[in-house]
Amino acid sequence: MKTPGLAEVSFLAVLGFVGIVDLASPEAALAGESDPSPTITVKIYNYSQASPAILAGAEREAGRILGRAGLQAVWLECPVGPSTPGPQTPCQKAPEASDLRLRVLAAPIKNKFQDTVFGFAVHPVLASVYYEYAARRAKTDNADFKAQIILGCAIAHELGHLLLGTNSHSDEGIMQPRWETRQFRQLTMGTLLFTTEQSKLMLVEAAARSARQTLTSATIPAN
Repeated sequence: MKTPGLAEVSFLAVLGFVGIVDLASPEAALAGESDPSPTITVKIYNYSQASPAILAGAEREAGRILGRAGLQAVWLECPVGPSTPGPQTPCQKAPEASDLRLRVLAAPIKNKFQDTVFGFAVHPVLASVYYEYAARRAKTDNADFKAQIILGCAIAHELGHLLLGTNSHSDEGIMQPRWETRQFRQLTMGTLLFTTEQSKLMLVEAAARSARQTLTSATIPAN
Protein backbone atom coordinates (compact mmCIF):
# COMPACT_ATOMS: atom_id res chain seq x y z
CA MET A 1 0.00 0.00 0.00
CA LYS A 2 1.33 3.43 -0.93
CA THR A 3 2.43 5.50 2.03
CA PRO A 4 1.86 9.27 1.81
CA GLY A 5 4.89 11.50 1.67
CA LEU A 6 5.84 14.57 3.64
CA ALA A 7 3.24 16.98 2.30
CA GLU A 8 0.52 14.62 1.14
CA VAL A 9 -0.82 14.63 4.69
CA SER A 10 -1.71 18.28 4.14
CA PHE A 11 -4.56 17.15 1.92
CA LEU A 12 -5.94 15.04 4.76
CA ALA A 13 -5.37 17.62 7.45
CA VAL A 14 -6.40 20.80 5.71
CA LEU A 15 -8.72 19.74 2.90
CA GLY A 16 -10.46 22.73 1.45
CA PHE A 17 -7.99 25.28 2.77
CA VAL A 18 -5.22 24.92 0.24
CA GLY A 19 -4.75 28.13 -1.73
CA ILE A 20 -4.30 28.64 -5.41
CA VAL A 21 -0.80 29.10 -6.76
CA ASP A 22 -0.29 32.70 -7.91
CA LEU A 23 1.17 33.22 -11.34
CA ALA A 24 4.13 35.56 -11.17
CA SER A 25 4.03 38.56 -13.46
CA PRO A 26 6.81 39.31 -15.98
CA GLU A 27 7.85 42.22 -13.74
CA ALA A 28 8.27 39.84 -10.82
CA ALA A 29 10.33 37.51 -12.98
CA LEU A 30 12.65 40.37 -13.89
CA ALA A 31 12.89 41.35 -10.24
CA GLY A 32 13.87 37.79 -9.37
CA GLU A 33 16.66 37.92 -11.95
CA SER A 34 17.97 41.31 -10.80
CA ASP A 35 17.94 40.46 -7.08
CA PRO A 36 20.34 37.54 -6.44
CA SER A 37 19.05 36.96 -2.90
CA PRO A 38 15.40 37.78 -2.30
CA THR A 39 14.53 37.72 1.39
CA ILE A 40 11.71 35.80 3.03
CA THR A 41 10.72 36.34 6.64
CA VAL A 42 9.68 33.22 8.54
CA LYS A 43 7.73 33.64 11.78
CA ILE A 44 8.28 30.53 13.91
CA TYR A 45 5.85 29.32 16.56
CA ASN A 46 7.29 26.47 18.63
CA TYR A 47 4.54 24.27 20.12
CA SER A 48 6.89 21.33 20.66
CA GLN A 49 9.59 20.29 23.11
CA ALA A 50 12.34 21.30 20.71
CA SER A 51 15.00 23.18 22.69
CA PRO A 52 16.27 26.59 21.58
CA ALA A 53 19.53 24.90 20.54
CA ILE A 54 17.73 22.32 18.40
CA LEU A 55 15.55 24.99 16.85
CA ALA A 56 18.53 27.22 16.12
CA GLY A 57 20.33 24.30 14.47
CA ALA A 58 17.27 23.52 12.36
CA GLU A 59 17.04 27.17 11.30
CA ARG A 60 20.69 27.13 10.27
CA GLU A 61 20.21 24.00 8.18
CA ALA A 62 17.02 25.24 6.54
CA GLY A 63 18.67 28.62 5.93
CA ARG A 64 21.66 26.92 4.32
CA ILE A 65 19.42 24.92 2.00
CA LEU A 66 17.37 27.97 1.06
CA GLY A 67 20.61 29.92 0.60
CA ARG A 68 21.84 27.33 -1.90
CA ALA A 69 18.63 28.05 -3.81
CA GLY A 70 19.42 31.78 -3.77
CA LEU A 71 17.07 32.83 -0.99
CA GLN A 72 17.88 34.62 2.24
CA ALA A 73 15.75 33.63 5.24
CA VAL A 74 15.11 35.85 8.25
CA TRP A 75 13.84 33.86 11.24
CA LEU A 76 11.58 35.45 13.84
CA GLU A 77 10.86 33.29 16.89
CA CYS A 78 7.41 34.28 18.08
CA PRO A 79 5.78 33.53 21.46
CA VAL A 80 2.92 31.05 21.46
CA GLY A 81 1.24 32.15 24.69
CA PRO A 82 -0.88 35.21 25.41
CA SER A 83 0.75 38.45 24.36
CA THR A 84 2.01 40.76 27.07
CA PRO A 85 1.44 44.53 27.21
CA GLY A 86 4.21 46.62 25.77
CA PRO A 87 5.60 47.89 22.49
CA GLN A 88 4.47 46.00 19.43
CA THR A 89 6.95 43.33 18.36
CA PRO A 90 7.63 42.19 14.78
CA CYS A 91 5.66 39.03 15.53
CA GLN A 92 2.57 41.08 16.46
CA LYS A 93 2.60 43.18 13.34
CA ALA A 94 0.18 42.39 10.53
CA PRO A 95 1.68 39.79 8.17
CA GLU A 96 3.30 41.13 5.04
CA ALA A 97 3.19 39.60 1.58
CA SER A 98 6.71 38.22 1.97
CA ASP A 99 6.06 36.70 5.42
CA LEU A 100 5.72 32.96 5.94
CA ARG A 101 4.50 31.26 9.11
CA LEU A 102 6.01 28.06 10.48
CA ARG A 103 4.66 25.95 13.32
CA VAL A 104 6.90 23.42 15.05
CA LEU A 105 4.45 20.88 16.43
CA ALA A 106 4.52 17.90 18.73
CA ALA A 107 3.58 14.61 17.12
CA PRO A 108 -0.15 14.06 16.68
CA ILE A 109 -1.58 11.35 18.91
CA LYS A 110 -2.70 9.17 16.02
CA ASN A 111 -0.66 9.06 12.85
CA LYS A 112 0.26 5.77 11.25
CA PHE A 113 2.55 7.57 8.79
CA GLN A 114 4.94 8.82 11.47
CA ASP A 115 8.00 7.25 9.84
CA THR A 116 7.60 9.21 6.61
CA VAL A 117 5.51 12.31 7.32
CA PHE A 118 7.45 15.16 8.90
CA GLY A 119 5.09 18.04 8.14
CA PHE A 120 2.51 19.65 5.89
CA ALA A 121 1.88 22.99 4.24
CA VAL A 122 -1.14 25.20 3.67
CA HIS A 123 -0.37 27.33 0.64
CA PRO A 124 0.50 30.17 0.49
CA VAL A 125 1.66 31.13 4.00
CA LEU A 126 1.50 28.37 6.66
CA ALA A 127 3.87 25.44 7.08
CA SER A 128 4.03 22.91 9.92
CA VAL A 129 6.67 20.36 10.91
CA TYR A 130 6.72 17.64 13.56
CA TYR A 131 9.74 17.87 15.84
CA GLU A 132 9.13 14.55 17.61
CA TYR A 133 9.20 12.62 14.34
CA ALA A 134 12.55 14.18 13.45
CA ALA A 135 13.90 13.32 16.90
CA ARG A 136 12.54 9.77 16.68
CA ARG A 137 14.15 9.20 13.31
CA ALA A 138 17.49 10.46 14.65
CA LYS A 139 17.26 8.01 17.56
CA THR A 140 16.55 5.20 15.12
CA ASP A 141 19.90 5.97 13.50
CA ASN A 142 21.57 6.22 16.94
CA ALA A 143 22.52 9.79 16.09
CA ASP A 144 20.66 12.37 18.15
CA PHE A 145 22.61 15.17 16.47
CA LYS A 146 20.67 14.43 13.28
CA ALA A 147 17.42 15.67 14.82
CA GLN A 148 18.14 19.30 14.02
CA ILE A 149 19.35 18.40 10.53
CA ILE A 150 16.22 16.37 9.78
CA LEU A 151 14.03 19.10 11.24
CA GLY A 152 15.83 21.74 9.18
CA CYS A 153 15.36 19.72 5.99
CA ALA A 154 11.68 19.23 6.81
CA ILE A 155 11.34 22.98 7.34
CA ALA A 156 12.98 23.70 3.99
CA HIS A 157 10.71 21.14 2.31
CA GLU A 158 7.51 22.65 3.69
CA LEU A 159 8.61 26.23 2.99
CA GLY A 160 9.34 24.99 -0.51
CA HIS A 161 5.68 24.03 -0.84
CA LEU A 162 4.67 27.56 0.15
CA LEU A 163 6.83 29.05 -2.60
CA LEU A 164 6.35 26.36 -5.24
CA GLY A 165 2.73 25.40 -4.65
CA THR A 166 1.18 22.27 -3.21
CA ASN A 167 1.71 20.00 -6.23
CA SER A 168 5.46 20.49 -6.18
CA HIS A 169 6.95 17.12 -5.34
CA SER A 170 9.77 15.92 -7.54
CA ASP A 171 11.76 12.79 -8.30
CA GLU A 172 15.01 14.31 -7.07
CA GLY A 173 16.15 16.64 -4.33
CA ILE A 174 14.55 17.85 -1.14
CA MET A 175 11.04 17.99 -2.63
CA GLN A 176 10.81 14.22 -2.98
CA PRO A 177 7.56 13.04 -1.37
CA ARG A 178 9.09 10.16 0.57
CA TRP A 179 12.40 10.10 2.40
CA GLU A 180 14.06 6.74 2.84
CA THR A 181 17.61 5.52 3.43
CA ARG A 182 19.13 7.29 0.41
CA GLN A 183 17.47 10.62 1.23
CA PHE A 184 18.52 10.46 4.90
CA ARG A 185 22.08 9.73 3.79
CA GLN A 186 21.95 12.77 1.51
CA LEU A 187 20.59 15.09 4.19
CA THR A 188 23.30 13.97 6.60
CA MET A 189 25.89 14.85 3.93
CA GLY A 190 24.16 18.18 3.23
CA THR A 191 23.34 17.28 -0.37
CA LEU A 192 19.54 17.04 -0.16
CA LEU A 193 18.76 20.33 -1.89
CA PHE A 194 16.32 22.06 -4.22
CA THR A 195 16.79 21.39 -7.92
CA THR A 196 17.96 24.16 -10.23
CA GLU A 197 14.49 24.59 -11.71
CA GLN A 198 12.86 24.72 -8.26
CA SER A 199 15.38 27.34 -7.17
CA LYS A 200 14.54 29.53 -10.16
CA LEU A 201 10.80 29.25 -9.49
CA MET A 202 11.22 30.08 -5.79
CA LEU A 203 13.30 33.14 -6.62
CA VAL A 204 10.59 34.40 -8.94
CA GLU A 205 7.86 33.78 -6.35
CA ALA A 206 9.85 35.40 -3.53
CA ALA A 207 10.53 38.43 -5.72
CA ALA A 208 6.85 38.63 -6.68
CA ARG A 209 5.81 38.59 -3.01
CA SER A 210 8.33 41.32 -2.20
CA ALA A 211 7.02 43.39 -5.10
CA ARG A 212 3.45 43.01 -3.83
CA GLN A 213 4.57 44.09 -0.37
CA THR A 214 6.36 47.14 -1.81
CA LEU A 215 3.26 48.06 -3.78
CA THR A 216 1.03 47.64 -0.71
CA SER A 217 3.32 49.77 1.43
CA ALA A 218 3.39 52.48 -1.22
CA THR A 219 -0.41 52.68 -1.36
CA ILE A 220 -0.95 52.91 2.42
CA PRO A 221 -1.45 56.60 3.31
CA ALA A 222 0.91 58.03 5.89
CA ASN A 223 -0.55 58.92 9.28
